[in-house]
Amino acid sequence: MMDFIRVLFSILLPPLGVFLQVGFKGAFWLNILLTLFGYLPGIIHAVWIIAKR
Repeated sequence: MMDFIRVLFSILLPPLGVFLQVGFKGAFWLNILLTLFGYLPGIIHAVWIIAKR
């Protein structure tokens, strides 16, 4: 159930989903950059981070 919530947050606001998974680590900052460059790359990265762990 928690993974579903993280994926939902990742679709709505990608950095929030990554933050809930890893905290303020490098993946979070990378996701912020990807989201700034384009919303879709941020979503893909966030879902990948959640699925990987």
